[in-house]
Amino acid sequence: MNKRTFLKSSSLMLGSAFLPKMILANDTPRTNWAGNLRYSAKQYFEPQTIAEAQELVKKTPIIRGLGSRHSFNSIADTPAAQISLKSMQKVLSIDKANKEVTIEGGATYGQICKEIHEAGFALANLASLPHISVAGACSTGTHGSGVKNGNLATSVRALDIITAKGDIVSFSKNENNDALKGSVVALGGLGIVSKMTLALQDTFEMKQLVYQNMPMSALEKNFESIVSNGYSVSLFTDWRNKNVNQVWLKKRSEDVSTPDAEYFGAKLATRNLHPLEDLSAENCTGQMGVSGPWYERMPHFRMGFTPSSGKELQSEYFVPFEHGYKAMMAIEKLHEKVSPHLFISEIRTMAGDDLWMSANYHQPSVAFHFTWKQDWNAVKQLLPLIEAQLAPFNARPHWGKLFTMNPKKLQSLIKPLPQFKELLATYDPKGKFKNPFIQQNLY
Repeated sequence: MNKRTFLKSSSLMLGSAFLPKMILANDTPRTNWAGNLRYSAKQYFEPQTIAEAQELVKKTPIIRGLGSRHSFNSIADTPAAQISLKSMQKVLSIDKANKEVTIEGGATYGQICKEIHEAGFALANLASLPHISVAGACSTGTHGSGVKNGNLATSVRALDIITAKGDIVSFSKNENNDALKGSVVALGGLGIVSKMTLALQDTFEMKQLVYQNMPMSALEKNFESIVSNGYSVSLFTDWRNKNVNQVWLKKRSEDVSTPDAEYFGAKLATRNLHPLEDLSAENCTGQMGVSGPWYERMPHFRMGFTPSSGKELQSEYFVPFEHGYKAMMAIEKLHEKVSPHLFISEIRTMAGDDLWMSANYHQPSVAFHFTWKQDWNAVKQLLPLIEAQLAPFNARPHWGKLFTMNPKKLQSLIKPLPQFKELLATYDPKGKFKNPFIQQNLY
């Protein structure tokens, strides 16, 4: 479809009076962040106001929200139309009395954190990359790390969603908490998130320490101690030589005095490191025990660093915390097959929650993340092997990353799935926001 044809079809759909306000797709192919997926959507819209977004949603038969494009699978894709609120990225208000921040639906973490900090507050958790959208991250159950930290969606206290009729429906802890539990990690199935309110805590300083080369054997009897000794802890491994390449400890500054030279057999790094040690650490957050604001230490990469693309693929699986070490050893058995196709793996923890579609529903979890070289033919052969190794632990995949799990198996692991489907039927009875990903994996 050329641009002229596209504009003509859009005019028929929306009404010519509405067109001048819209930014419409051109002939340039649109892909996700990694470039492994070309979106199939025939139409793409960037409304400039909520009213425009409501009108678009109301008049478009099939539509999906698009965030910062960091999902590696087709969760945000559709053969019909995509809508992005990327032009709506402001902090709307900070309620100091109730310790809450309200933001627009297109905001990324990198766009809001400094303003939150300068107001004297902090978010409880952040993902490793700051350029991802808040709404998209919460909708897919994305997370940071820390045994006491829930995933990013657990910070949501309220949100507004543009539903299939173009109306705005509000969900909040105070007014309809049960529905909120189903609407935060909603996979884009309820509508377009136009506004969010997040819980805050008092701001704080953090220090980050990196240790190198921990024997995996140290985790057998000390797994909980190792992953709990910090506000946030990440283990990086390439699954070679039964070795954890790096341990990243992020702690409140007041909890760090003189860093230990050794951590369960790993040695304190003497320079800043990238998770891939042969790459420059220039864009990584400050290390070496240098104190800095929470938002400059909690992610792995600097707030000002916005990668334009990443030639990689990603997969991730969650298992109950109590199975963390056994699950790790189950994956390790595949090291000869996995390592040649891998950049790095990251192992993190998160607290349990009560969000229906969260992988951490009613259970604290350990997440095994794989950053693959961009060879889908090889990766799609490996994922069933990894899933088979993790099956005894009822592992669940990350909603926004690559997996091959049988839909019936996946559905059997989601206890509140019937309630979630009922919620979808209530607010989207005709399936305006349903796409092939939702249809295949949930229905």
